[in-house]
Amino acid sequence: MKSVYDVVLRPIISEKADWQREDDNVFTFEVHRGANKFEVRSAIEKLFSVEVAEVRTVVVRGKVKRVGKTFGKKRNWKKAFVTLKEGQTINLFEGV
Repeated sequence: MKSVYDVVLRPIISEKADWQREDDNVFTFEVHRGANKFEVRSAIEKLFSVEVAEVRTVVVRGKVKRVGKTFGKKRNWKKAFVTLKEGQTINLFEGV
């Protein structure tokens, strides 16, 4: 079993993630590629002491980038959309 810090790598900070957080109480995280929805749910509940209603995951494919004459590829990574139950919240940047 992975530790909670191995499952949840970092929060995703973007305009779209901000809109989802404000409108639908959905938080977005980068998670380990091998983590499943159950592991993500338990890790978020333990890390932030909240109740999770739903977890959706998607694998984001790495883009092909050109570096000089050669082509390289960025890594693939997994994104998790975590919906919290009504009245629950995660304080990421409040009060900063």
